[in-house]
Amino acid sequence: MNTPNIKKNVHQESKIYILPNTFTAGNLFFGFLSIILCIQGKFNAQSAGESVNQVAALITQNSNITSTATGYYLLAILCILASCFCDALDGRVARLSGKTSLFGKEFDSLADSVSFGMAPCLLMFFLVLQPIEGMKDSYSNLLKNTGWLIGFIYMLCAAIRLGRFNVLTNPYILGHEKYENGDYFSGLPAPAAAGTVASIALTMLSLDLQGIIPILLIPLMLLIAWLMISNIPYPSFKHVSWTASMRFRSFVALIISIVLIILLREYSFAILFLTYVFYAPLKYLPRGLKIISYKFKKLRKK
Repeated sequence: MNTPNIKKNVHQESKIYILPNTFTAGNLFFGFLSIILCIQGKFNAQSAGESVNQVAALITQNSNITSTATGYYLLAILCILASCFCDALDGRVARLSGKTSLFGKEFDSLADSVSFGMAPCLLMFFLVLQPIEGMKDSYSNLLKNTGWLIGFIYMLCAAIRLGRFNVLTNPYILGHEKYENGDYFSGLPAPAAAGTVASIALTMLSLDLQGIIPILLIPLMLLIAWLMISNIPYPSFKHVSWTASMRFRSFVALIISIVLIILLREYSFAILFLTYVFYAPLKYLPRGLKIISYKFKKLRKK
């Protein structure tokens, strides 16, 4: 008796709705293009000439871009940010049109694993996790031995984060509403993590800080990787619309964000993403300290 319903559910959940999945395909396309640009910047930087630099000059205020490799990396970063934009739209379009399906969720996560796992990982591997000319021997040897491992840890955590999200929001699992329709994500979302990494790399290239920033970026990458698989609640903006109301401080924060983007251009993305990354841990730090203190006292009593 239940067989027809099962077949109907399978058919319904495997439908490919054109509009939302087009944005997901765009997400995947930009992620793939970012990977290609990173590889070209690393191994084939001289083939494109000045055309790449001319396009890259539109991204940054730095007019002294002389390395074609830098131009390729800037375009790769732009592609990652474009993937974030497409990812923000696909789910919203699906919900507004009522065209959600399990296929869309799985397709979205597979695209995210490329755009927000592999692409930023490869970008940072070429820019930060490999030895460069003039680097100290001790630091150079450290990167030779552990650079690939650090990159893999980041990509692994991104994949785990995406897999866990699919499980928590599966409509056939009891309690999924809390995670699917709630105002918070469990752990740092992979798109925000990738956007943070890409925006920091953008600032590093724009200010020509390749020799200074890398030593700080490695612990930051590992921290971001841990935040992705943590249970720290991060604000979700998926229910925000033009008709939604907001608190006064949220409205002020929105205006400040717009002003930063206008005034600081490419540097504003790093500020906005880092604010989002550290907002939740700092907000819930007192609560976490209380929990740790309570457990410590409980252990001492034993």
